[in-house]
Amino acid sequence: MGTEAEAEAAEVVESVSDLAVQDPPGEEFSAADLRWVKYASSEHQRDDVALIPYERMDAFIAGECSNPECPTRFHIERGRKRDRGTLREVRSDDYLLYRMYWCSFGPENYGEGGTILPSRKYRLNTRNRAARPQSMRGCTCHFAIKRLYARPSLVLIIYHERRHINKSGFICHGPLDRDAIGPGARRVPYVGSEIQQQTMSLIYLGVPEENILQTHMEGIHRYCGSDAKVDSLASQYVQKLGMIIKRSTHELDLDDQASIRMWVDRNKKSVFYYQDSTDTDAFVLGIQTEWQLQQMIRFGHQDLLASHSSFGVSKLKYPLHTLLVFDSRQHALPVAWIITRSVTKQDTLRWMKALTERIYSVDSTWRIGGFVIDDPASELDPIRDVFSCPILFSLWHIRRTWLKNIIKKCSNSEVQREMFMQLGKVMYSIWSEKNPMDALEQLFQDFVDQTTFVQYFKSFWVPKLEMWIDTIRSLPLASQESSGTIEGYHLKLKVKAYDDSQLDALQRVDWLVHKLTTELHSSYWLNLYADESGSFPEVKAEYIASTSWHRALQIPDDAVIFDDKEPFSAKVTSQKDTSQMWTVWNPGSEFSLCDCSWSMQGNLCKHIIKVNMMCGPRKDFQPSLSFQSFQHVLLDLWQKPMDDSFSLDLSVAWVMQMQERIQKVTELATADGIAEVSNRLPIQWTNKKGRKVAAKRTSPLRVLPHSNGIVQKDFTPKKNRKRKRLSTVSG
Repeated sequence: MGTEAEAEAAEVVESVSDLAVQDPPGEEFSAADLRWVKYASSEHQRDDVALIPYERMDAFIAGECSNPECPTRFHIERGRKRDRGTLREVRSDDYLLYRMYWCSFGPENYGEGGTILPSRKYRLNTRNRAARPQSMRGCTCHFAIKRLYARPSLVLIIYHERRHINKSGFICHGPLDRDAIGPGARRVPYVGSEIQQQTMSLIYLGVPEENILQTHMEGIHRYCGSDAKVDSLASQYVQKLGMIIKRSTHELDLDDQASIRMWVDRNKKSVFYYQDSTDTDAFVLGIQTEWQLQQMIRFGHQDLLASHSSFGVSKLKYPLHTLLVFDSRQHALPVAWIITRSVTKQDTLRWMKALTERIYSVDSTWRIGGFVIDDPASELDPIRDVFSCPILFSLWHIRRTWLKNIIKKCSNSEVQREMFMQLGKVMYSIWSEKNPMDALEQLFQDFVDQTTFVQYFKSFWVPKLEMWIDTIRSLPLASQESSGTIEGYHLKLKVKAYDDSQLDALQRVDWLVHKLTTELHSSYWLNLYADESGSFPEVKAEYIASTSWHRALQIPDDAVIFDDKEPFSAKVTSQKDTSQMWTVWNPGSEFSLCDCSWSMQGNLCKHIIKVNMMCGPRKDFQPSLSFQSFQHVLLDLWQKPMDDSFSLDLSVAWVMQMQERIQKVTELATADGIAEVSNRLPIQWTNKKGRKVAAKRTSPLRVLPHSNGIVQKDFTPKKNRKRKRLSTVSG
């Protein structure tokens, strides 16, 4: 189809005499039944033209009005005629009759944000216009017809704009218009953004239409009550919204770059940063919906913000970078998507500043407690400058990549276990006196027969392994829970992005944007809605069990068996089939390996997490990498200064401040609820009313001052110092 379009676009004629006359069969026909050719002259600049008999002109107009995607009527916008014998020199495209037909949903735009054209100097033919001026949406679809002067039996059709779009390039009426559902849109009950998002999410998830309609009506009834008319209109709304979603497409234009510009222009509220690709600037598109903004403020304040970077480097046109927050169940929620190939400090600083400025416009006191990265090539200075917080490093990416390639390139299961354990020893040697590169060289010698994996590792990982080791040494490591949560988001994103029949669409940015803002966004919206509202128990149960950490919490402690005779393995009893046992090798380490199917796909399974939970208090297992990193940070902070000076005082103050904060967070994590922690706090009294009123307790999390440079107002009650008026002055 694309080849035919290119061939037609390349064919340009300069004389109407070179056009073939077309007469499609049937009572009516449309533009789709004609072969269009580019025509260039002094009056026409490469317009699409076709030549038909004059007697078939009404059949063509009727066929264009019956377009199923954009049904409409065409009115005569302007017209001219001349008599025969009035021209001395006749060109091939001179006319006897000229008429311009315009879609009756334009050219004026009486909709929201539309503009009305000024008064014309010519009379409009209003007999076949749209029924109401309010229905005009600024449609630019129009064509002209010329009854040829030299050949009166023929009509030249010149199509200036075949698509039913407005000036911004968006479909503005018909079933594909998402902003106008049906002709009675003004009488449809109020549908807020929350109800619409809820209905859209249910449609994308594939929930039966009966359940969708029931949930939609419950939301509608909160605003306008219940009656037969309201229920009927709500049913029509759900059906037509489903039709719109089914027919929606990511291609707003054949050119991907132009399509993205059109999407950005239409979705300005969901774009926090946009930089088009030029000779000097890289393409950067930052997407954040209003719901994502709310969740970033809600769950990101005084908490962790994680980065899932470089998704689709080899498959997508531009890699995807995701910012994640962790909800009340410590599940990852995507709160911003950045599509770009640029990792420069300048571009990173620009989109980070634009994102935080958007947040500060809503909540000026917002700040995060830490930023988790998963790529050692990430620029750290923009994170420190913009977020002013500690930076942590997650090992989920390197663990998953190494395990997947070992399983793929080594067929022997015993060799897989030994090789993965040796790679773990390379990482564990970072904080020992041994050189990690020496441990790696020993691995190459021990598995010299595994040429496929060794060649892969030497060519792909050895050149950049020192960068990874330096990052692990310099930054504290994130825990296994956060790493598993980030991996859970990665798996869900992978399923949504790559499970598509249109594999050629992976190189289009508009396709990726469409996937993110429709299916993926709706999925997370519905998950959180089901969890917090109690609706859709099946969705809630699936959401709760979507991470390996939460699945590991369901395994009882007595299901884990340690054998002193086999210190390098542990057994876990299956909860579905008690007769089946899963073996976890190298227990207590981030580089453990399980023989279950989920782990053999390169994932962090629940059995490994449960075994590592049990290994934590046991002294016969080495601490995890994240705990060793934590010890390393504490030892560096606890080092005594050279002399007994102010440096010692400052170091002690920092250590005590961090100890108090860790203690508060630990109390919250181990307590049954916030009420239990609040009851243990001492009561603070104020001077008001003779110390009989208790002051508000200090939040256990707010133990550090704000460091984002925002001035905090003092809301402490001030004593009224207004002087009393003296009526007399004693002498």
